[in-house]
Amino acid sequence: MKRLTATLAAVGLAVAGLAGSVAVAAEASAAPTSCSFLDTNIYNPPAASKIGAPGELIACATQDYLPYIPGNVSLKGWKVQYSSTNNLGQKVAVSGLVIVPKAPWKGPGTRPIVAFNPGTLGIGTQCAFSKQISGAYQDEYEGVNLQRLLEYGFAVAATDGVGYLKGQIHPYVVGANAAHALLDISRTASQVPGAGITKGTKVGLWGYSEGGQASLWAAQQAKSYAPDVNVVGAAAGGVPGDLKLVAKQLNGGPFAGFAVDAVLGLSISYPNLPFQELLNDEGKKAIEIGKSNCLYGTLANFVFAKIENYTKQGYTLDQLYALKGSDGSTWGQAVDEQKLGVNIGKPGSGAKWQIGFPTYQYRGAADEIINWQAMNSTRDAYCKAGIVTDWDQGFPGEHLTTDGFAVDNSVKWLNDRFYNRTTTGNCWLPSI
Repeated sequence: MKRLTATLAAVGLAVAGLAGSVAVAAEASAAPTSCSFLDTNIYNPPAASKIGAPGELIACATQDYLPYIPGNVSLKGWKVQYSSTNNLGQKVAVSGLVIVPKAPWKGPGTRPIVAFNPGTLGIGTQCAFSKQISGAYQDEYEGVNLQRLLEYGFAVAATDGVGYLKGQIHPYVVGANAAHALLDISRTASQVPGAGITKGTKVGLWGYSEGGQASLWAAQQAKSYAPDVNVVGAAAGGVPGDLKLVAKQLNGGPFAGFAVDAVLGLSISYPNLPFQELLNDEGKKAIEIGKSNCLYGTLANFVFAKIENYTKQGYTLDQLYALKGSDGSTWGQAVDEQKLGVNIGKPGSGAKWQIGFPTYQYRGAADEIINWQAMNSTRDAYCKAGIVTDWDQGFPGEHLTTDGFAVDNSVKWLNDRFYNRTTTGNCWLPSI
């Protein structure tokens, strides 16, 4: 979920974007010793035998030219395909980008990594972040964020997320998928030939909107899913922390396209739930539109759309939540599994998700896409659980522009974590 002034004028838009995890052990096979100059293999699903341990590099292609990163940062880049795990515990291959400044790291220790998840781009394979930022498809609007990270000297490991290989669909808003893909690409970065990234170096997590949701889910699952990843902080803005609140606000509104993508994303990740059999002709058409468009096309096609118009029975959101799948679980349970801030705690607390590093959470003062309570309650849950949290709710923008307003604050906050500067958070500050 994110920005772009031209589209804002046309549609008035922005963005939106969870579950348990299972640690997976596997024998790692030999990573590539060199990278090709063509990305042919990056977006083709590999043979099952090629998908190894989480984070294992499967293929890489040199990508030093990234036209949508502004400025004059001299960099080395690679498109990568790597192993991960989906919400069902199955091995999957994921695509992404690893980018390293050519200038030597001048900070403490080894060059740190920022594991970055972009905001909503669309659910079709053509919408992958690594395709857009490299200029292969439409222009990408996350370039300034990457520019700032590179200017500070950080390596960037930017995941496309699960579901962007040929013939796939992105399982939008499913937390376990997002968390695993983000944590695993930070493992992958040290395996890229020529990147010069040290295994075990410090890692910061960052994203806005769908990316912010991914960042916090990665924070929650880091200890159990990726204890070898040295996460020192997570920055997350515009977070859709409670999808039921977000869906209620989106349904029938100008940004209803996000809800259409979310329904399809959940249906892919929870195949036991009823889905295709519920759709009327308009619903079937909506799914095809969602798959064939990226962010702007999806939003434009579903302005003021209502979920009730896409099922044979005209189900409301609450009625859909009550529907059961073949395993007895409901749509409502699947949506609730994506809620952030549930069963979290400090290390040693006994909580399911234990977080031993600080978070930085933020939102715009005029956000019109993500329900304020969904963002506020996520932050409040982190504070109640005793997790050191810095909170900023004063950026003078709506959802779209807040990402741009917050870039410098976010990168400086991550820089402080890499320089071992402590923060006590500001949980005393009330959410408003």
